[in-house]
Amino acid sequence: MTSLFSLCLLQYIRIGAVAQLRPHYYSETCSEAESVVRDVMKEALIREARSLASVMRFQFHDCFVNGCDASMLLDDTPTMLGEKLALANINSLRSYEVVDEAKEALEKVCPGVVSCADIIIMASRDAVALTGGPDWGVKLGRLDSLSASQEASDNVMPSPRANATFLIDLFAKFNLSAKDLVALSGSHSIGQARCFSIMFRLYNQSGTARPDPAIEPKFREKLNKLCPLNVDQNITGDLDATPVVFDNQYFKDLVSGSGFLNSDQTLFTFPETKGFVQQFSSDQEEFFKAFVEGMIKMGDLQVEQPGEVRRNCRVVNSHRPASANTCMSIEEMVNVCMKT
Repeated sequence: MTSLFSLCLLQYIRIGAVAQLRPHYYSETCSEAESVVRDVMKEALIREARSLASVMRFQFHDCFVNGCDASMLLDDTPTMLGEKLALANINSLRSYEVVDEAKEALEKVCPGVVSCADIIIMASRDAVALTGGPDWGVKLGRLDSLSASQEASDNVMPSPRANATFLIDLFAKFNLSAKDLVALSGSHSIGQARCFSIMFRLYNQSGTARPDPAIEPKFREKLNKLCPLNVDQNITGDLDATPVVFDNQYFKDLVSGSGFLNSDQTLFTFPETKGFVQQFSSDQEEFFKAFVEGMIKMGDLQVEQPGEVRRNCRVVNSHRPASANTCMSIEEMVNVCMKT
């Protein structure tokens, strides 16, 4: 009872503070946390391999919008437009149910302890490790946001049309280098993307009514067959030639002019990023090392704001303060914790 009360009280004391992230954060409060999440990811891999690629990208879509706080998992409410329908997410992000399953499993083992934000970080790492990529220790201890913002996501998340200059500038705002950009773009080593994301590349690059000249001709023929002008633009194509294996094939494809997205192929046509693409295409271990470094740096992104540990990743807890600016007294904290 005392330990549960202390954990609850600590959660409220931390509202408005930036979490101090560290490895093995749940070693005393939920020692099974990481193994529970990995087991759920293993089941997801068996059920649908593509779902791991989908979940892995949650970290990027979450952390770039007001820090790693699971805001992207919140469903819309009558008073809040969340991030699921943001331009970069609608009809693109999927497999939210995998995080739901991980949260449900964790709530059975250690209720109210593991945040949804931390689940995203663990699940993203597991998606990479379970598909042949590197494994690494993650820093944990994040809180979940009390709100989400479609506008915030629209203002930050890049378009598949983005060029390297735009991407370098964007990543720099988060203290991520050009090398980090290229390495993290390697997340496209697994998974698929929609025809919607490449129609302009195939038929009207930069308003020219012509295809992107950077696309290798035979690869362009393949894409034309997959995505003709009258196609259902939700049809998907592989992001690289080995879409269920996390490896450096993605970079080999870029070198050969076979990058699926404009935002991918531009990394090989821009001088500041081209060298990293070439390096990673010939040295998979160097890519893995840089990717892990980038994921850890991205996972450190935080914004000082109110937070909690949600019991359901899609909605905030009912006992939260009525306003993000509302402060509770110690007595109110105690009363809430005693009722939990």
